[in-house]
Formats: sequence, structure tokens, C-alpha cells
Amino acid sequence: MGMRRPTKTFRLVATLLLGAALALGGCSEQLGSAPGSAPTRIAFVPKVDGIPYFQAMNTGGLEAAKQLGVEWSSVGPKTVDPDAQVSIVRDLIAKKVDVIVVAPNDPAALAPVIAEARTKGIHVLTSDTDAPGTQREVFVNQASAQGIGTALTDALMKRTGGTGEYAIVSCGPAAANLNTWISVQKEYAAEHYPKAQLVETLYAGEDQDTATELAKELMVRHPALTGLVGECTTSAPGVAKAVREQQKIGQVFTVGVGTPQAIKPYLLDGSCSQSVLWNVESLGYLTAWTAKQVADGKPLQPVNKVSLELPAVKYDATSKTVLLGDPLLITADNVDQFKY
Repeated sequence: MGMRRPTKTFRLVATLLLGAALALGGCSEQLGSAPGSAPTRIAFVPKVDGIPYFQAMNTGGLEAAKQLGVEWSSVGPKTVDPDAQVSIVRDLIAKKVDVIVVAPNDPAALAPVIAEARTKGIHVLTSDTDAPGTQREVFVNQASAQGIGTALTDALMKRTGGTGEYAIVSCGPAAANLNTWISVQKEYAAEHYPKAQLVETLYAGEDQDTATELAKELMVRHPALTGLVGECTTSAPGVAKAVREQQKIGQVFTVGVGTPQAIKPYLLDGSCSQSVLWNVESLGYLTAWTAKQVADGKPLQPVNKVSLELPAVKYDATSKTVLLGDPLLITADNVDQFKY
């Protein structure tokens, strides 16, 4: 008996099944190669590698990466040489990461390479330290300059009685955030503590030992000195150590921007009166979250629910700045609440 010819119904079903199979095959191929199908790659470039502050930021970024489904990496220079940061950013451009986040040592030095990244379609944010005047898209700010500057000044003047000579030991001379805080401190002190005199501002890079030596020199050069401000997380313990080693606890008071565990010994022995900071791990988390929003093309809102711990993060569209919140005041009483 000869083979029966396929019926019209059979041919129709076969055609539909074949079409569906081809469509599914084409769809799966498109899904596999579609832009954005791979996790967003975020690379963070801190001011310098290996210090507790940026390690804490990295911890927060890694935690966010787990929760948000992105890739987070941190690669920083061994020194605060601006050229070293530029070199790292160029390398990340070559690797075609999706987002570069940088805490600039020198905003002017980074401006051309930020522009280069943007022309190649790579998003660029700043965090911890801004690069105003560049093509960065968003600045993730830890706290307002006004809040940090006034808190540092009030903390020191509370111990000195609002009088006497004091000095500042900062880090990089071109660091925009530190210079802005110092400007606030000068203006605020002149208005509220006119009997206090800022005698010198020195720069130790991001090196604690250098900060200690500079603080000792300041105490020799200014025998009447009653206060020292450590403007960054390496100079804060550095100036406190100098006071301890010179046996001037109770004579020269120090405050600074110190990470909790690094500043803890000096808070406990009184060589540091108070640290003004913020939750550094939360800053890292917020940085990763913001980077993903930008990469996904999601507009930032005036108030953003980032996480349970960060339910109302503000965004200023004019300055393109995300603000973590108010400064955190760290004392001997609460320092053990923070593990970094």
C-alpha cells in the first residue's frame, strides 16, 4: 500500500511547530547576546589602596553587589600620585567596564581621562571626593561639607574653650572634599570662635607616619598650640599619636576624620577627643547602588529608598549629588558599635 499524503491539518501543525522552534531558537540567541544580559561591572578607584577607610567602602560595595546582582571590584594606587589613578582609570577603560567610580586625588588630573571614558560609553561617578567641572555623572557624597566642617570645629573648640592656637594636618593638597571642609572650618571658626587662631595647614598625603611627624613639628614650632585637626582618616590617628608620644594629652587636644577602629586607642586614652565620620560601609553600599541606577538608565529621585538601612537618601539634581546623610560623631562611648 502506498504512503498516505499528509493532510492539510498535519501540514499546518508541522509548520506551526517548526516556526515555534525557530522562533525560540532565535529568541534564546538574542537573549544570550542582548546588551545588559551580563551583570553590570562596576570598578571603584579609591584615593589609595590598603587603608581601613577604603577597605570599609569596599566591604559595603561588595555587600551591595551581592544583593543587586552586579559585579564590584576595587583597584587603587599604592600612593596618592594623581598619575597612578589616571593610569588605573585608563586600564579600566581598556577593559570596557560598565561603570568607573573614582575618589579623585586631583580632580584636574582626572578630567581628561573621565572625558575619555564617557566618549567610549562608560559611565563615570565620583564617591567620597568629587571632581567638579569634569564629566562625572553623579557624586556620591558622604555628608555635607557644612556638616563636617562645623562638627569638627565645634568638637575641637569644646575642648579648647574656643580660644588658643590650632593647626590642621590634611592629606592631599588637591583633594576637593578636604579643601572644602577646611574652607568651612575657617569661615565657621572666624564667625563663632574669633578668639581661636588657625596657625598652619599642612599636608601628609595619605600617610599616617608623615602626619605624626608633621604634628610633632607643629607643636615645636608653636609652643602655645592647644589643638590639632586630622582632616582625613590617616592624619586623624597620626596627630593623636603625636600628642600621645609627646606626652601632651590634656594640653593639646585633637579631633579628626578617623575610622572607628583606627582611632579607638586614641579616644580611649584621651589623645583624641572625637572623630567626625559617617558609616563608611553604607557609603560603599550607596555607591554601588547609585552606579547600578545610572548604568540601568533609571533616574534618581529627590528621595530614594536604597535599602532598609538607607530608606530616604536625598538627590540634588542641580549638583547631581547623592547624599548619604548627616555626620556621625564617634566617641569613646560608641566606638565599639563599628567594626571597621
